Amino acid sequence: MALWFECKVRYDKMQENGMVKKVNEPYLVDALTFTEAEARILEEMKPYISGEYSISSEKKTKIAEIFFNEDGDRYYLVKVNMITLDEKTGAEKKSTTQILVQATDFEDSLKKFQAGMAGTMADFEIASISETMIMDVFPADLSGKGSAEN
Repeated sequence: MALWFECKVRYDKMQENGMVKKVNEPYLVDALTFTEAEARILEEMKPYISGEYSISSEKKTKIAEIFFNEDGDRYYLVKVNMITLDEKTGAEKKSTTQILVQATDFEDSLKKFQAGMAGTMADFEIASISETMIMDVFPADLSGKGSAEN
């Protein structure tokens, strides 16, 4: 299971109108430690940034899984209540899981989430879906291909 770190990168970004603006954008990287997460985000961002940049923050996330969709340009956080039965009391227990879905819009995120959960035997209910500010996700690079969007 992947351990996802949200890293915020502060840098000067060229806007569509040609102006340069200082931004502080969040990205996700798959890493084992904070040190590895920082090294990975710096390596991943190097081709896209010229000039000075810094990591303004790093934090572990509670994202359990990511449903990728190469057509999607946004990331939505789906909070899901997994429903299980307590064998001793017979009562329903809910545990919250967070799943990140790459999609084009809100409706698409719901469809992609439902498609991703189609083979799941567990009972669940969607607690919430919200658009995130995450700019890109960099999974562990086992194949040498780089970004999730490559």
